[in-house]
Amino acid sequence: MALGHTQVDIRAQTLAHGLARTATDALRAEVDLTPKPGLVDRRNAGAHSDMNHALMIASSQALTLGFHDCAVAATRQSDLPRLRAELGLLGRESEARMLLATKGVNTHRGAIWALGLLVAAGAALPGCWRAPDLLAWVARMAAIHDPAVAPYRGSNGQRVVARFGVAGARAEAAAGFVQITDAGLPVLRAARVAGACERVARLDALLALMAVLDDTCVLSRAGRAGLRLVQARAEDILAGGGVGTRVGARRLAALDRALVAANASPGGSADLLAATLFIDALEAAACDQPTVGAHRFVLQETVHANAIA
Repeated sequence: MALGHTQVDIRAQTLAHGLARTATDALRAEVDLTPKPGLVDRRNAGAHSDMNHALMIASSQALTLGFHDCAVAATRQSDLPRLRAELGLLGRESEARMLLATKGVNTHRGAIWALGLLVAAGAALPGCWRAPDLLAWVARMAAIHDPAVAPYRGSNGQRVVARFGVAGARAEAAAGFVQITDAGLPVLRAARVAGACERVARLDALLALMAVLDDTCVLSRAGRAGLRLVQARAEDILAGGGVGTRVGARRLAALDRALVAANASPGGSADLLAATLFIDALEAAACDQPTVGAHRFVLQETVHANAIA
């Protein structure tokens, strides 16, 4: 009996380790992607005066333990309301680690939410790493109220939701992050099929997300006019053939300048790009297909873990 429990624990820990590393890799890939309009990248801080590339990397690394713990919780707790409460606690612990690593700067609060749910979904559904299954699980979990959080706690995100009448992070998750399946993943994969390099494919995917997401980060910093600017210009670049064209590259640079001038940062879209890359990596691992930069070798550990239990 003891050996059986040990095998189950090894499987859970190995799966959690692989998922946590893959989530961190997805965050790192988003941070490293350059040039991103209005966002921190390898060149500069975009529209942010309190962030830089090194800070974002330190923040992403600080979140690995929290992702691991979310995965372990999802393998051990089958009661969804109890798991929701535990994931909420783990998310707040991750936020505290982030703020400690960044000296109080909110670098990845949205990513903690989106990727924390997706990591838990991956752990809860080890044989079903398909975007529709993962996002349906996320939707069910996000619809459950966290008992430790007041319905309205006056967060910046909630104030933006109330002021502008948009969905916000929780409602987007409860709807299954449709932007990922409707925009992010299709554009990412279409660009690859068309022969684009991975950097261009990811930039096009980011623009596709920017074009459809009511980004509360943009709204909080630049209002409705800023959001219209982001969505219209992102859609315009894609309609002209994407970042891989000369015109698209020039328009991307112009959009970056416009967003910096407007103090608009599409941080919500950046978080969803990281989530898109995470799902892309999981789907590739489930099909045993290589993906550029997706660190498939990390997820091979989970295949071994499933085999030994």
